[in-house]
Amino acid sequence: MNLSPITISLLLTLLSPSLLSISGVSVEDESHPTVCIIGSGIGGSSVAHFLRNYSTSTALSRSRILMFERHERVGGRMRTVTVSGDTFEAGGSILHPKNYHARDFVERFNLTVRLPSAIEESSAVGIWDGKRFVFKTFGASVKIPFVDKIVSWMNDVYLFVRYGFSLLRMSSFVENTVDNFLKYYESLETRPVFDSVEGMLKWSGLYNLTKVTLEEKLSEVQLSTLLVNELVTVITRINYGQSVLISGLAGAVSLAGSGGGLWSVEGGNWQMAAKLINHSDVTLHLNEEIKSVSHIGSYYELKSTKGNSFKCDVTVVSTPLDEVDIQFSPAITIPKRELQHTHATFVRGLLNPGYFGMKSVSDVPALVGTLEDPLIPFSSISILRKYSATDMTYKIFTRQAASDSLLDELFSVRTETVWIDWGAYPKYHAPEVFAPFILDDHHLYYVNTFENAASTMETSAVSGENMARLIVSRFRTTKESSSSPYLDTTRSCNSGLHSNV
Repeated sequence: MNLSPITISLLLTLLSPSLLSISGVSVEDESHPTVCIIGSGIGGSSVAHFLRNYSTSTALSRSRILMFERHERVGGRMRTVTVSGDTFEAGGSILHPKNYHARDFVERFNLTVRLPSAIEESSAVGIWDGKRFVFKTFGASVKIPFVDKIVSWMNDVYLFVRYGFSLLRMSSFVENTVDNFLKYYESLETRPVFDSVEGMLKWSGLYNLTKVTLEEKLSEVQLSTLLVNELVTVITRINYGQSVLISGLAGAVSLAGSGGGLWSVEGGNWQMAAKLINHSDVTLHLNEEIKSVSHIGSYYELKSTKGNSFKCDVTVVSTPLDEVDIQFSPAITIPKRELQHTHATFVRGLLNPGYFGMKSVSDVPALVGTLEDPLIPFSSISILRKYSATDMTYKIFTRQAASDSLLDELFSVRTETVWIDWGAYPKYHAPEVFAPFILDDHHLYYVNTFENAASTMETSAVSGENMARLIVSRFRTTKESSSSPYLDTTRSCNSGLHSNV
């Protein structure tokens, strides 16, 4: 059969996409921009969500969003673990009542808020120095509202007797920091688009807190050494796995995360990322690890360890670059940073009261925090669920993997043990140095640089929202004609502004 040149051309046009797909090359619609996001955590999923919200009158509104996740699940460092059929948070676990993006996600997608259980919000807290409890609060043996109020009042008095007015000064410091952070929720008309972390922090009045240690800042606001060495240290060790030598802003965020009204998402916080991805019309590639990002002319070529190749107009890195091996061409330069690994160990069984010099396990506080001493082998131990007086599930934080020998010392009974190695957040050092939001002169972006200020689910969402606005404003400037109408998202702020903050 003889085919005309026109017929042959038509057949090749129809066949070429499938042939290219088989050869491992992704074919994109040239008429619409393609945005590629590396990482499916709360940062990357927030970028996708806000891109859809903010690009309605731009070419990006018709963009394809491809998301690449090297693991088999979405959520990044938000994950759960199952112990004896019960589900517990193993990664990012708590949200603050003023985490407004997270609240919006939960309400928008009809997720259920989970409040702490009675045992999780128990007032019984002990500070362990390796040999004894230097301080213990009272705990109610029964959960009765009236009794709870009395116990809470007694603990308030007890705390005040030990730490005095430093408690009030600490509370004021945390409230002022939170108030400054709330500026990131202002309307688009009054809130600039930020092209650097420094500019973002200076605008809100938080920048100076990244230049001093938490210890230095708390000394400046006249907190007592006793309070800093005990209660504050316990909080930073639990929330960031580090001492009061972390930067002041990370420390303030850590202290804010120890207050009341904390919550999580029923079934796992990772569901926020999953819902954002599903509702943002994202093409999700699970188990697809990106090994290289190359800028070629007017686009980026992403190659994965599976041998696949993807063509992208915009590339967003939303995973910490500290422990992944992505090759960039041209090469990028960012400050060296390490992640703090927190080892979370979940144990169902019964704590050994003898380890703490107690006769009964009921004498051991529901939450055991520790002082900064290298000889103390754990950061904290807390009860997650109490099935009976002799059967509970515990969560232990350590800076190194908890050995069986240590766990055998800590527990008289262990029926199930689950170990999680969690590369959770940066190792904080003051003064902090930040990688850029924009990694090249084109459209290569880095969401996770904001983590050097503070690392939480909400700060990732805030960074992701600003990133979406930044992409829209820069993409419009470079891709669309100057006659195009500008959105409010184009009001920008660079690192040179507000330098006196």
